Amino acid sequence: MSGGFSTETLTGTERVRAERARILAELLADLDGLAAAALAAMKAEIPAYAAEGAAFHADVHDQVARHYRSKLAVLMEERTVTLDDIAFTRQAAMRRARAGVALADYINAFRVGQQVFWESVVRRAGRSFAGQEAALSLATPLMRYCDFASTHAANAYMEFQQYATAEAVRESRDLLETLLGGGVPARGGQLAAAQAHGLAPGTRVPLLVVVAVLIGPRAVTGADARHAASAAIARTSENGTRTLSVVRQSEIVAIPVLGPGGDPGELCDRLRAVRDTLAGEGIRLAMGISTIAAGPGLIPQAYLEARAMLEFVPEDGGVAALPLITPFQYLALKADDTARHLVDPRIRALLAEDRERGGVLTATIRTFASADLNLRATAERLQIHPNTAQYRLRRIQERTGRSLRKIDDLVELLVAIALQDSLPPNPGRPRLATVTDESRTGTGVRSMP
Repeated sequence: MSGGFSTETLTGTERVRAERARILAELLADLDGLAAAALAAMKAEIPAYAAEGAAFHADVHDQVARHYRSKLAVLMEERTVTLDDIAFTRQAAMRRARAGVALADYINAFRVGQQVFWESVVRRAGRSFAGQEAALSLATPLMRYCDFASTHAANAYMEFQQYATAEAVRESRDLLETLLGGGVPARGGQLAAAQAHGLAPGTRVPLLVVVAVLIGPRAVTGADARHAASAAIARTSENGTRTLSVVRQSEIVAIPVLGPGGDPGELCDRLRAVRDTLAGEGIRLAMGISTIAAGPGLIPQAYLEARAMLEFVPEDGGVAALPLITPFQYLALKADDTARHLVDPRIRALLAEDRERGGVLTATIRTFASADLNLRATAERLQIHPNTAQYRLRRIQERTGRSLRKIDDLVELLVAIALQDSLPPNPGRPRLATVTDESRTGTGVRSMP
């Protein structure tokens, strides 16, 4: 008896689905051969690829195989391709740009790889009606994958090429060292670079300093990953100038300029978006952001602030942004165990118990403070009846001996809450916090991933 399966009893639609599954399974089984065929076709059609050496060709073979594997996963699961599926593309694009491969050749390689894959689909479909219909059903999702992947790859290529063009000028690195040393670029290439990045001497333009380091397995913390991350950070400015972003030994240092009317919160959001995008591509960052510095002369101090903020980033990465927290919250973050021991044990007990129960009383304290001690406004914000809000205030006073209507007592409760919030899930490492929309007064915090 044959080990295969018969399609004689299947409906037309079932036959097509069975053929589709067969074709994809055969492609997956011959993945290495498909990648080798694609590499051979690229070398035959693209002179720049043919001229490269064995290491380059091995890298291309690996990238083609990864794309084919990702493509087959998308097709087998019948879903839309996502950035997570092609997370490896950014660093590959950077390597092609660094190798001097023209963008047209790089995109042409995508076309060749897609053509080899499609021709293999057609061959395996055979001449049966079901097989040909199965092949046709794969055409549209294959085109979507290729369009999505090639567009993302082209963007990553251009991003790094622009960054590398600036980085290739030695003055960019020298400029950063001059600025971090408190010096002033006076002439030549450094002065031109400073002006190009919005850092002209004597100006008081508001700016931030960003320090980022890579975390995670060694495979994603090498020089290529640092340069890829630096290139992405360099594109965060929106004021018409390019952000100075330089790989400086094991860290990335960037100096984005806010410009007139610039919002530091929006810039921090863009930097966090860059961090999230890179994390999705396997490049995980810990990023510290300084307070606003009024001009290049304050860059050395801002750099120290940004580096110090790395201490508060969770172990799995994140963004610690000084512009997004208040002095009140910063002091809580810097507090030691002595400050926590000064908190009345009754308050500590209430807050610990409340945290286990969902934080209802803690939220009431914060909201009452942000509502300027207005009970009705507090109830409206919490969406509860005023009598319920009043009951909670009485319960807090009974448990802690503190009245929320007395300023000193309220401040003591808020300090205790901030100290509790700064504690991480694992003891010994403060947790960075940033204000929510309802707590710009510094009375409430939430963790920033």
